[in-house]
Amino acid sequence: MIEFAHPWAFLLLPLPLAVYWLVPPHKEQVSALRFPFFRRLSDAAGRTPQAGAVIFRRTTLQNLAAIAIWALLVSALATPERVGAPIVQEKAARDVMLAIDISGSMDQNDFLSTEGERTQRLEAVKKVVGDFIESRDGDRVALIVFGAKAFVQAPFTEDLASVRALLEQTEVGMAGPHTVLGDAIGLSIKTFQASQIKDRLLILLSDGADTGSRMTPVNAAAIAAREGIEIISIGVGDPDGTGDQRLDERTLTDIADASGGAYYFAGDEAGLAEIYARIDAQKPREVETRSFRPREPLSHFLLVLAALTGVGAVAFLHIRKERRRVA
Repeated sequence: MIEFAHPWAFLLLPLPLAVYWLVPPHKEQVSALRFPFFRRLSDAAGRTPQAGAVIFRRTTLQNLAAIAIWALLVSALATPERVGAPIVQEKAARDVMLAIDISGSMDQNDFLSTEGERTQRLEAVKKVVGDFIESRDGDRVALIVFGAKAFVQAPFTEDLASVRALLEQTEVGMAGPHTVLGDAIGLSIKTFQASQIKDRLLILLSDGADTGSRMTPVNAAAIAAREGIEIISIGVGDPDGTGDQRLDERTLTDIADASGGAYYFAGDEAGLAEIYARIDAQKPREVETRSFRPREPLSHFLLVLAALTGVGAVAFLHIRKERRRVA
């Protein structure tokens, strides 16, 4: 499909006619030779001398060549373009941060799998969260793991397969034995600051209580709220446990409330899967769709054709003139 970027240029097509009709012809006086025997020459030629002017007239070929060249130049000025098929690009409209607790308590084998067997907490979490990551096609996803310290395991990316692979590589205790909820939220805030996307979601999963963050989890959640980050907290531990093994549901609830999010508790793998399915339904993936059509300029072809037309016309007239001279 051919389109013109500047179709108004075709208004210039009648310009030569306007010049021809409105502008007076060019006149030029030239010197002449006077022959004392001019009368004899005219009589010998059988012509009657008279006053007048020499008017140079263009041949049909010259007129056609001039019209063609002008039309090609105007068409090139109109910038013809070959327009390709529409290309649709989708860009993530939401950033989703996954913060996963990998402290020592996540090694407990008290989580019921969907098959009814006891399994390690972290293994069940990796299975459910991995499926959740794959379902977020269109979102940018990042992964933070935390224990005694918090680390960015995967920065924001649309390469969900890589995020899931990095999640699968995590092991209990890699970040230390304790749980720093506040530091994990603080690192999430810092990671979100590099993002230009306004819709921000942090899903925080833990099975214990905060044990020494530099900032309290609730204060960190309040700062996250000011940064436009919504926090959904998920508890997977034992609310009746003791010490570091006790799930602090009160803190997780306060974290969610401070940021305008929600708190969920999962006692087994099926319950955890249901929670992530509910989050997926409440926060469906969002994308910004942009469509454009590739354009290839064609003006240079018209300019080359105009030059060839001019050169061809001049060459033809020169050859015809030489033939007449020889004849």
